[in-house]
Amino acid sequence: MAGFQRWLDTPAGRVPVIAPALTTADRIGARKARWGIGRMSYLVPPGLYAIGQPTPRDPALVTANYKMSYDLVRRELAGRNVWLLVLQTYGINVWCAAGKGTFGTAELTARIEATRLAQVVTHRTLVLPLLGAPGVSAHEVRARTGFEVRFAAVRAENIPDYLDGNLQSTPAMRELTFTLRERLVLVPIELVIALKGSLWILPLLALAASWRGGAFAPAAAIPAILAYLGAVAAGTIVAPLALPWLPTRSFAVKGAVVGVLWALLVLAVTGWRGAAAAATLLLVGAVSAFLALNFTGSTPFTSLSGVKKEMRIAMPALALSVAAGLILWAAAALL
Repeated sequence: MAGFQRWLDTPAGRVPVIAPALTTADRIGARKARWGIGRMSYLVPPGLYAIGQPTPRDPALVTANYKMSYDLVRRELAGRNVWLLVLQTYGINVWCAAGKGTFGTAELTARIEATRLAQVVTHRTLVLPLLGAPGVSAHEVRARTGFEVRFAAVRAENIPDYLDGNLQSTPAMRELTFTLRERLVLVPIELVIALKGSLWILPLLALAASWRGGAFAPAAAIPAILAYLGAVAAGTIVAPLALPWLPTRSFAVKGAVVGVLWALLVLAVTGWRGAAAAATLLLVGAVSAFLALNFTGSTPFTSLSGVKKEMRIAMPALALSVAAGLILWAAAALL
């Protein structure tokens, strides 16, 4: 149990007291999770925790059991006496879990009942992260449990000011940003996931690209592999970092733009023409577009309905692009 110090006796039983200070192991764990190492098991047990020496009158906050979210929240609560209710989101952060429904009304009400929170605190107010709002129906929670839901701020760093400000949010606390730095920290996990998915693609690509005019030419696979890896980098690194400056609101189109630009550079270097050139444009653009579309789930300003709408349009178009690209590539290999 991360940061466990001791137990605190309450009318609902013993509650673990956790330390707000992060350790070296916590920081190393966060960096590993950023790179996809143990990402899906980077979580803490759901339940009720105490920070400091809270009384029944002290605030009760809610977060997800993704350890990075949990750590950011407890770090900001140093020097305070608060209750921290951790929901079972299966190691998913608040924003994504709200979209998936795990940080939602059902889990919140179930966790309130399971921890017997009504016996631990005398007030009936829960402070939730603002990014969890899409998954939680405040009036349903109140009807089922008697607890009023208050949505605090977008960022954990604003929690102290929110608590000190009589549970009132300022415009700055509600401002949703997605700066270059905020996008940059998401790039490693996107890149690692894409490369893992490429483990079976690269050998097949090398084999197919080596076939030229009825014979194998292994050296011919090198430009094709580099073209593919560049497409992966375009979709997972360049598109996310250049997001605000790329045309349209569609993530797939943004990815296609940087993918096609990379493909044009590949063509300029390799000198491929005809069917091979057309295949490169279609395949590289499709790979980059698909990976950029995947990044939609990491952004804080997309909606579930918007993602579904874009996928209904983009996925068939990408499938056609890949099919046409493979046919053209096969034709070029046989010439």
